[in-house]
Amino acid sequence: MIDSAEIQTAHSSAHDPVAKAVQAACQRIAPSWPLDRFIAVNPWWGFVDESIQAASAQIGHLCGSALTMPMDWYLAQYAKGQITDNGLREALKRRGLAIDADAFWQQCAAGMADSAPPARLMLFTEALDARRDLRHLPACQDVVIHAIGQHCASWFDQGQARWRPTHATSLYAAWQEIAAHDNGPSMLLGINGIAGRIAALPAAHGELIGFVCRALNIEPHEYAAYFSALLLSSNGWAAWCAYLRWQAGQQCQHDDHLEQLLAIRLAWEWVLADSAGDKALLDDWRAARRMPGKASDDSPAWVWQDALDISWQQQVSQGLLRPAPPAAAPPAPPAMQAVFCIDVRSEPMRRALEASGPAIRTHGFAGFFGLPIDYLPFAGSTARPQLPGLLAPQLRVAAEAATPEATAQLLARRRFRLGFSQAWEGFRTTASSGFGFVETAGLGYAWKLLRASLPGKAAAGTVPGTDSDGLQDAEYARLRPVIGGLALGDAVNLAAGVLGAMSMRAGFAPLVLLVGHGSQTANNPHAAGLDCGACCGQTGEVNARVLAGLLNRRDIRAGLLAQGMALPEGTRFVAGLHNTTTDEVTLLDTREMESSHGAALAQARQWLAQAGQRIRAERAPALGLAAQSPEALLEALRQRAGDWSQVRPEWGLANNAGFIAAPRERTRRLDLQGRSFLHDYSHADDAGYAVLELILTAPVVVAHWINMQYYASTVDNRRWGSGNKVLHNVVGGNIGVFEGNGGDLRIGLPMQSLHDGENWVHTPLRLSVWVEAPRDAIASIVQRHEKVAQLVAGGWLHLLCIDPEDGKIYRHALHSLGSGDWLPEPAAP
Repeated sequence: MIDSAEIQTAHSSAHDPVAKAVQAACQRIAPSWPLDRFIAVNPWWGFVDESIQAASAQIGHLCGSALTMPMDWYLAQYAKGQITDNGLREALKRRGLAIDADAFWQQCAAGMADSAPPARLMLFTEALDARRDLRHLPACQDVVIHAIGQHCASWFDQGQARWRPTHATSLYAAWQEIAAHDNGPSMLLGINGIAGRIAALPAAHGELIGFVCRALNIEPHEYAAYFSALLLSSNGWAAWCAYLRWQAGQQCQHDDHLEQLLAIRLAWEWVLADSAGDKALLDDWRAARRMPGKASDDSPAWVWQDALDISWQQQVSQGLLRPAPPAAAPPAPPAMQAVFCIDVRSEPMRRALEASGPAIRTHGFAGFFGLPIDYLPFAGSTARPQLPGLLAPQLRVAAEAATPEATAQLLARRRFRLGFSQAWEGFRTTASSGFGFVETAGLGYAWKLLRASLPGKAAAGTVPGTDSDGLQDAEYARLRPVIGGLALGDAVNLAAGVLGAMSMRAGFAPLVLLVGHGSQTANNPHAAGLDCGACCGQTGEVNARVLAGLLNRRDIRAGLLAQGMALPEGTRFVAGLHNTTTDEVTLLDTREMESSHGAALAQARQWLAQAGQRIRAERAPALGLAAQSPEALLEALRQRAGDWSQVRPEWGLANNAGFIAAPRERTRRLDLQGRSFLHDYSHADDAGYAVLELILTAPVVVAHWINMQYYASTVDNRRWGSGNKVLHNVVGGNIGVFEGNGGDLRIGLPMQSLHDGENWVHTPLRLSVWVEAPRDAIASIVQRHEKVAQLVAGGWLHLLCIDPEDGKIYRHALHSLGSGDWLPEPAAP
């Protein structure tokens, strides 16, 4: 134990190097969004200032995680032809390795090419565990992570628990207050005096960090790495705290929960070190802690990863450069246009819809439709973002009826019904009434559970949500999402900007569909991860309806005409929602158009139904559904969507690998197998390349986050994924999940989103981005934006140019943030 004088000395000292290292460690932790806004994130976002191989070496040093698949997996891909001979030769060539591809394969198969993994930075809890009898005693590391996880779950609870265990004012203070009276860890570990040592720690988390660094003889040059390793040992809760920090930063504020979490984890290091009282162990730990890591991960697995990426790139590039068949006649004006989200699940739907006739044109655009909005549900108190997590909302959308009187009437009805439901829920779940609930309603509730477990007639494929809770269908249909406080001039500029970014300035069809998307699942904590990532884990319904409403307004059309953008009098914009689980598309807010556009709407519904039928048949084998009639398959998918025991309702964005920004004519004839984000872009219509800059700095980065979330959750699901969803328990309302009853918060994707029980469904490829635009324009934008340049220079994604001048494809090799070369891509054999 330390005495009060020693604590006081630590308190009174200034620790600028400590504070600097704390911030450096905190910046390494990527945020994880809550379940109701669950979006994909690159969990290594804090390391993108390094190359991916340098980051791999650092992460391996800090927590022992690899950023590649096991060698036997790559060798299996080579045997199956997923890695081609040409891809492997090109990968070896790019790395300057003078070895034949066959000889390299033989070395790897024999294990002769393996390199030593990075040396681990050992935490004291791990050093202590190395000397404990773990056959009969619990691991200190496990007990500490579990204790921290339970405390964070209690502190951050968002209403799931009925009472709070403490009234302390901070995460760290609450931990010290509770842990100082908790003898559980001492009993579990067989170590006396833990609670007393915690009680004697400094009361301020900043002072605690400085004190422990002194007490454990941590050198200033070790601070940042040691702090990072500590945070990564509780990476799930660190990611949640990083989310709070991210959100505060968007409001120009600061949140210090991540620093407090670091202090708690650091406190456990000192408490166990002081309790052990073993100088020899401390000396050995200090020596092990100072073993240097590698500057870069030189594992041959990276050659194979390059080869895997290149093999797929070459196949896609070959298709992109394939000459289009000669047109039999000039294309007719479109009878219908449909704008879909760039989500990879839209690519098969677009392909199937276009197959219904040459008069159908589809377009790809980010699924938030360029609207910087959040949405306040009807009678709600909290707005939710409806835009990418990278951005902060600028406009508020709320649901309203046609008149203030009708709005007030519906508001009163919904609040009354929801209030009754909440009272019933309180009776059902409160500790004091739980037994009474069983006596009162237990038998009736058993029927509800039984009914949910039995197959029955499936509901039509509308995407469920909570926005309509407390309202009847007819009542909910009377509501419209409306932007508040938006002046006419600003509305016109917003509409013009969106149409310009869509590359839609002329040639409008009589019917233009704006199709958002959402999934339909039951009993799925990660349901938002299957919805629209560009809408922050919500469906795209609100955004599609708002934009359609704006573009149908006469005053906005008049303003657009004044800017030289004429929307035909007979053109109507119609919002739609693509159910990605059943591939049904529902058209919204069409009642007022039926008289003028009834025939066009009927034709649109027929085309959409035909497209859905094609895609369902295409997707069925991957879902394990046998060949059957179209009607039976639709029914099976609807039942699957409503089955609360179904762990794989759909595959989401599994196998995503590419992003293509080009005119639709470039990709229209290709079957891209639902693996590519498709963003329509015409460089000829983009004066000054403002739209191109927007694409490279926003949708491409969002797609990279999605791609890396799937990649990371595959290469190391134990650390960057959320494990087995059958074992998930929701934490704190919407914060995240535990796998089982505790441990660290689990981030990333569950195994069932990536693996079918026998094989990986997702193949971890780094995102390949093809852009059809002049090379100089692309390079100029990349060099102006540091993060984008880092992603390209560091090998986090691949950037390729389809040159409009010579029709060839070039790869951008950015050597530094200021200079880069375009290298011609070799043709696939």
